Amino acid sequence: MFSIKSSVAAAAVFALAAGGITAQAAEIKVGAASNVGGMIVFVAQDKGFFAKHGLDAKVVVRNTGSALTKSLRAGEIDFAPAAFTNLPVALEKGIKLRGVVGYLGGHFSSPTSDGNVGIIARPGTGIKTIADLKGKTIGVAFGTTGDLYLQELLKRAGMTKNDIKRINVRPPSFVSSLDSGGVQAVVAWEPNVTKALDKVKGSVLVVRGGGYVCFCAGMHGQPDTVYKDRKRTQAFVDAMAEAAHYLRDPKNADEVAKIGSRFVRGMDADLVKRTTKHVVYDARIGGGTADAFRASVKLLIAQKKMKKPYDPMKYLDTSFIDSTIKRHPEWFADMK
Repeated sequence: MFSIKSSVAAAAVFALAAGGITAQAAEIKVGAASNVGGMIVFVAQDKGFFAKHGLDAKVVVRNTGSALTKSLRAGEIDFAPAAFTNLPVALEKGIKLRGVVGYLGGHFSSPTSDGNVGIIARPGTGIKTIADLKGKTIGVAFGTTGDLYLQELLKRAGMTKNDIKRINVRPPSFVSSLDSGGVQAVVAWEPNVTKALDKVKGSVLVVRGGGYVCFCAGMHGQPDTVYKDRKRTQAFVDAMAEAAHYLRDPKNADEVAKIGSRFVRGMDADLVKRTTKHVVYDARIGGGTADAFRASVKLLIAQKKMKKPYDPMKYLDTSFIDSTIKRHPEWFADMK
């Protein structure tokens, strides 16, 4: 006999299914950086793409890639991003990770992609070009992609980091350190490039991008996490790819801006809209990604941060995203 209690239970299960989450939804903890780089994750959560693909997702936000990696190793996160310009150092030291889907940057198509990073100078410093940085106090987060970008720019201009006074500044303090005069210029990435230009009146954008480094990242997990439940990993990759497609669609720009303002502290929708246009969101990984990875390793070796080349295919596993592309080509039709 069908009881009222069982009817309520059945209705609850139906409601969960209708909302995109089944009673058997796989739990997953996804890390993202506290900036517009994490928009694929934020969109996947807010628009229900994780739920649609059978995942009960919790998004964990950290300020830096190194903090995300620490949380990953501690088991607080299942999947997290890390920039190609510092991740290889950790891999060489023995950390075991497998990258399964793109997170940030145009690495699938190019070995360099740095349009979201730049150098901003305070007014009255006389800094208008890279050459003008000589002898000046420059704020940069040591060991980050911004740091690698700065050193590559200096090298191209015939200088080294010894030709400037390099100050370690944490990402949340990029704008305030420039505004207070603690530094004469700062190396930052979005949204801080745009925020600095807004906040510090008369400030100068010395350079943006230029194809010097790959400000890129993939999402990875420890091998046990990636391969223990391949179905869950595939669902995660599918959700990320669908979210990236939604994010790139111009007609969704206003909604994306609202989502960013809810997830990234200190940002309103207008600021999100003005900064995301400088960021490439591409879930694909492949041969171009491997080239970008090798290019970053080459720079790290030149700066004596690594000892020898590292095979990117020891890190990258394209099988999941290849499956996604085969089953859902419509999510990638707008990409080159």
